[in-house]
Amino acid sequence: MTSADEMYDELLRLSAKAAVLGSCGSVLGWDRETYMPPAGAEHRSEQLSLLAGMVHEQTTSARLGELLEALSETEFDGDAAAVRRANVREMRRAWQRAVRLPGRLVSELAKVTALAQQHWAEARGRGDYSIFQPWLEQIVSLKREEAAAVGIPAGGEPYDALLDEYEPGATSATIADVFRGLREQIVPLLQAIRESGRKAPAEILHRHYSIDAQQKLARQVAARIGFDFEAGRLDTTTHPFCSGTGPGDCRLTTRYDEQFFSTSFFGTLHEAGHGMYEQGLPAAAFGTPAGTATSLGIHESQSRLWENLVGRSLPFWEGFLPHVQQIFPGVLDDVDVAHFYSAVNSVEPSFIRVEADEVTYNLHIMLRFDLERALISGDLSTADLPAAWDDRFDHDFGMRPLSAADGCLQDIHWSAGLFGYFPTYALGNMYASQLFDAARQQLTDLDDQIRRGEFQQLLQWLRSQIHQHGQVHSAAELIQMASGQPLSDRPLVQHLEQRFRPLYGI
Repeated sequence: MTSADEMYDELLRLSAKAAVLGSCGSVLGWDRETYMPPAGAEHRSEQLSLLAGMVHEQTTSARLGELLEALSETEFDGDAAAVRRANVREMRRAWQRAVRLPGRLVSELAKVTALAQQHWAEARGRGDYSIFQPWLEQIVSLKREEAAAVGIPAGGEPYDALLDEYEPGATSATIADVFRGLREQIVPLLQAIRESGRKAPAEILHRHYSIDAQQKLARQVAARIGFDFEAGRLDTTTHPFCSGTGPGDCRLTTRYDEQFFSTSFFGTLHEAGHGMYEQGLPAAAFGTPAGTATSLGIHESQSRLWENLVGRSLPFWEGFLPHVQQIFPGVLDDVDVAHFYSAVNSVEPSFIRVEADEVTYNLHIMLRFDLERALISGDLSTADLPAAWDDRFDHDFGMRPLSAADGCLQDIHWSAGLFGYFPTYALGNMYASQLFDAARQQLTDLDDQIRRGEFQQLLQWLRSQIHQHGQVHSAAELIQMASGQPLSDRPLVQHLEQRFRPLYGI
């Protein structure tokens, strides 16, 4: 008779094999967005479709199901018991989802989204939604089919089946309630800022910043906060992302604008936050839940923490501004810390989500959340999306996008089939604020460390509280363990109040 230990070891081998194969697809996806010639899109879609089908076959194999069934009732003991239980629990959950998806659907989604991303990039470049609309129509249809195959929770909606892939256990109704409460607190703060009459010197950020110097600075700041370039790299793309392909190989991307400092600087901090989470996962557990990020909300908490809680803080710029002035000689010689800090925290409604200030950012997420729920439910057609977007943006921000490139075409997510992803950004802001509060309580001189450009203690704290655990604990459990409190919007709201009321004299 095969022992539980032998079955568990076989389970890990099968899981690792599928993960390695999946990582090949990640590299091809990264290459598509960075270096692949445009004419290679059709062939790349075939490659990714084939790989997705092969991964699906391995992750839905009968043998995998047999092992998971046999091990689901096993009482593991010893030091690794918690990890073993978590691996079996999370692999069984993933297997049960995967076996409901037809292999044909998985392959077709991979092929269509690979092609759609090329058409999205062209449509965005031209500001012409009609180029992308037929592809979005296909993707929405396929995602509805996916939701139906996975199964809609009792009392839920099709979107819930998609949301669960990124934030396990979350529902549309719960997210909507969270967003409603957050909105009720953010809107009055935004209104007070608008009525203050005070304007931040944002023009500082719109001087000429050479691309060469920005590229140098991007690498330097990523390395300074702890991203390991011996196990990663930084490249240029249309829409920044981080791709963790496996131990020792994490790819960051960013984009540059000679007339806007923030695009690459804060984009790089954001992606480096993702990258350090990937680099902090237990390498020996690659291919298992114990070596995989807990949820997309937790993943976003890491990027938003480094981008905003650290990168837009006064202590950070008290220490880092002199270095930036050296990188861009003559550009910032007349700027002091107070003005630069005010500039990088300027609150001004923006069409572009990734360039939005902290106060308005979550309103961007709420807009996308509502629209993609409507797309999946059928209440909104892809043909009507641009008008619906523009109307909602006008209502929330008081201005209408100049073109689809500033509106519904600005994000890559829908072209990649990532329906259910957007809510995790706002959850990530909440997680990040709560984690940073906890870190401040435990690292009592954290502001001084940041001012000195010393980030290792904060990174090690995040490693111990978040990174090293993989999926052994749920997102809710991690937040409770790290902060001593369940998830709350209060730390985020307090952070926004404490940062922006003094800046705007309100």
